[in-house]
Amino acid sequence: MKNLFVRKLTVFTFLTLCLACTRLTALDYIDTYHSISSSFKSFTDPNEGLTSFPSLKIPSGGRDESLGSAFTGLCDDICFFDYNPAASCVLKNTEIAVFHNAWISDSNLESIAGTVRCGNLGLGAKLKCFYVPFTEYNIFGSRVAGNYYSETTGILNVSYNFMEGYYFKGLAAGLNLKGGWRSIPDYTDNETDALIAGSGLAQSSAAVMCDAGILLRFNVLKNYASRDPNLKVGLSILNAGVAFTGFGSSTGTVLDDPLPTAVSLGVSYRFIKPLALTAEFRQPVNLMAFDKSALFSAGMGLDIIITDYMEIMAGFRLKGANPRFSIGSEFKVRKLTIDVNYTFDLTSSLNPVNHFSLSARINLGDRGRLAKKTKADEYYARGLNEYSKGNLEAAVAYWQSALDYDKTFEPARNWIKAVKNMQTLFERAKEIQNINRKE
Repeated sequence: MKNLFVRKLTVFTFLTLCLACTRLTALDYIDTYHSISSSFKSFTDPNEGLTSFPSLKIPSGGRDESLGSAFTGLCDDICFFDYNPAASCVLKNTEIAVFHNAWISDSNLESIAGTVRCGNLGLGAKLKCFYVPFTEYNIFGSRVAGNYYSETTGILNVSYNFMEGYYFKGLAAGLNLKGGWRSIPDYTDNETDALIAGSGLAQSSAAVMCDAGILLRFNVLKNYASRDPNLKVGLSILNAGVAFTGFGSSTGTVLDDPLPTAVSLGVSYRFIKPLALTAEFRQPVNLMAFDKSALFSAGMGLDIIITDYMEIMAGFRLKGANPRFSIGSEFKVRKLTIDVNYTFDLTSSLNPVNHFSLSARINLGDRGRLAKKTKADEYYARGLNEYSKGNLEAAVAYWQSALDYDKTFEPARNWIKAVKNMQTLFERAKEIQNINRKE
């Protein structure tokens, strides 16, 4: 066991060092990357930066960011909060996670989240805080105030999976209710250098918003054995709401800048069991002036399962004239999963933006769902064995037991129906024979 842990740690450390080396390589070849960036100049967006609460557009960091933020159609872990609220009801496990994203210009985003699934019902909550150091200097260059600009968002999630079946996995629908607070620190009087009480509060703002999403999961051209669907399609509307400012005064006002509302469409497809490809298209929507909506963004990601405890990911995202490249790795030790990500934002300047993000997830179990499905598979196999021997009643009993553990187990239900139809035909044939004999 100890040697296995050492091997895992060695592989994970190697990949982490590779990420660091990638950063150095990018810095050494700025001119090359700048020439690539110039080819995206036509995507420059004149409406970029017109929204408030920009932290809502920053990924919490970890696996989703490694996939180029193309996560709306995948959403197979707790990162779903920022992409598709419908996913909590289809996650395999109850999870608790913490995230750290070292963004740009000394800014950071810290997050904590938890989710639980009860049958077809999913529930979750998340809290994230984006903050930037704020230092004020007077005309003589002396520091007179120091604090943090911050944006904090709380999220409550609920979702439900309708029409769950064995082949068609159901239609998952979900909702996020979100509240945000933008905190502006107090600033000083230019003449006295004294802090003006309430000056920051008057410019701070609060936001109320919601997300809504759906997620479809089914199998298409699947050539490997697994109960998990290999094709997922997700659609979501994010950050639809309004923000207010003017606190501390007699009347508050609606912010002139809208929230970063967007419509997102994503798809993920697992060609073979170790390989998944994700893609996403996102269209920002300016709810105050549709003609000032920003340009679309698009991303794609590649997820490769190396071993049961190791995955590597890569992604690309284009937003405006800003191509973004990312790479990451995932490392599992017992119930702990750690993700590390490196992202290279190629701007149109000579100074590319590089940052790292980390996440740690704790698997708290699946509330017995896997054990029930395993039991259902076991009874189903026993039923087939009894059927091959001609013991139809015993076979039906086993298949019924399989359905008791998993009501969506359609193969067992189909076999029961087939046996009953066969018995009905047999009885009908006997009746016909008896009638013929009497005649």
